[in-house]
Amino acid sequence: MTSGMTLPSSQPTVGNLADLLRDQARRRPDQPAIIDTHRGKKRVTTFAMLERQVGQAAALLHRARLRPGDTVLLLQPMSAELYIALIAVFRAGMTAMLVDPAVGIAQVERCCARGQPRGFIGSARAHVLRLLVPSIGRIPHKISIGAHLPGAIPWSHAKDLAPRDEVSACPPDTPALLTFTSGSTGQPKAMLRSHDFLLAQHRVLQNTFADDDTIDGVSMTALPVFVLADLASGVTSLLPPGNLRKPGQIAPAPVVADILRYQPHRACASPAFWERIVAWCQHHHTTLPSLQTVYTGGGPVFPTLLADLQACAPQARIVAVYGSTEAEPIAHIARDDIQPDDRAAMQSGAGLLAGEPVAETALRILPDRWGTPLGPYTGDEFESARMPVGEPGEIVVSGAHVGVGYVGGDGDAETKIRVDGVIWHRTGDAGYLDARGRLWLLGRCSARIEDTHGAVYPFAVEAAAAGHPAVHRSAMVVWRGQRVLLVEPAYPLYDGELDMLKHSLAWAHLDTIRVVPHIPVDRRHNAKIDYPALTRLLRSM
Repeated sequence: MTSGMTLPSSQPTVGNLADLLRDQARRRPDQPAIIDTHRGKKRVTTFAMLERQVGQAAALLHRARLRPGDTVLLLQPMSAELYIALIAVFRAGMTAMLVDPAVGIAQVERCCARGQPRGFIGSARAHVLRLLVPSIGRIPHKISIGAHLPGAIPWSHAKDLAPRDEVSACPPDTPALLTFTSGSTGQPKAMLRSHDFLLAQHRVLQNTFADDDTIDGVSMTALPVFVLADLASGVTSLLPPGNLRKPGQIAPAPVVADILRYQPHRACASPAFWERIVAWCQHHHTTLPSLQTVYTGGGPVFPTLLADLQACAPQARIVAVYGSTEAEPIAHIARDDIQPDDRAAMQSGAGLLAGEPVAETALRILPDRWGTPLGPYTGDEFESARMPVGEPGEIVVSGAHVGVGYVGGDGDAETKIRVDGVIWHRTGDAGYLDARGRLWLLGRCSARIEDTHGAVYPFAVEAAAAGHPAVHRSAMVVWRGQRVLLVEPAYPLYDGELDMLKHSLAWAHLDTIRVVPHIPVDRRHNAKIDYPALTRLLRSM
């Protein structure tokens, strides 16, 4: 892929995210930019060191015969090397391509065949994929991190090169970052973010979370986009140890040890990650007093987890963030802002409270017509189609940090709406706005059930069940004509406990509740229910 791939232009600004990072190196050269304890080895990279190493990495890319407009595949765990490589790619005017190996070999092949990268930077383990994924094997220019491998330039050679100081001046629509949807329901769709998009996203994150941006503090970050935001804001990023591609399997003890040692004021991670940390802290009677703010998102965040996090970090403001691949963030809510009547509403099937939309996100609720292309609309037609307060429908969003389309237009007809020339993204999520302008989530539009009992959103049932102390995870399905709630218990259940749970969910008209040892979740986030795997589980019961 070359610079022939373009994006629709938004605001008429010119910039490169690497410019912000260079500015931080000038302003605070000796401040740590990244504290990386990957593989048990502590490494502190100051902003000045980061600037130099990024320049040397850019020189290595040039030596590898990669040029502005080229696409470079990055397969490296969250580490200092990943961000040095990513920023170097941005600086050189190239496009960074990220693929999650957790989606499986077949999907990685489809993504690489689609993206056609000319460069590949990855760990020694990632280079094994050259033998398994034909499209990776055909990439002409390869760089290996951590090992000398045949056919690849060692990353270590960069330290002997003079830094390339030039930062490419990028027009707003210059491609910067290429990622892919999971493809769980078909072919993966490619989303291309421009430099202008990344700068807009940085501004949204900075404005939304500015209340705790203490420059002299440390932010522990397990969500990749937050690391870039921290670095661009001059905040030190502590990268937690472990395989962050599998947050539900993270070893909690080393993470807690790092938090106690480096005393971060802020922490950002997925719900699956925090569940592991919370369980460890509860078992070992440990708290994390340095944390002033804790963010969690990337999967459903139920009030029980927020309460557990509050007990784990008693001084912290606990915040749940809602967003998607195409729009991050969309809305957020602090635990302290969830009132008793809100919790009662969630227990009664109102869904999950996601909070107020961020200021930079325009959000509307349209009638649920998911699967049917919509528009174009005039502004008046669009506004007249909005659902009234409290009425559920499909969540659609727009903003400078919201993706306006997929590469090649794949999926655009189903997921984009033009309103007087402005593109709105259809999230595919169902929800509604309450009288206070807060967003409530009801799960996927496509999951809505209609039967003789009426209509119900399974996610609303699961959100209510999550409030029961015996429920670790639940999933509602219609199986052989019956409404079935599958429950993965938090502890061995005593006699009558399931009857009590069923009684509390009487409004959902469940036919039965079944206990299972484990409810399968997606490999990518370890938080969203894997419904195809769940169907296989039901067939085996």
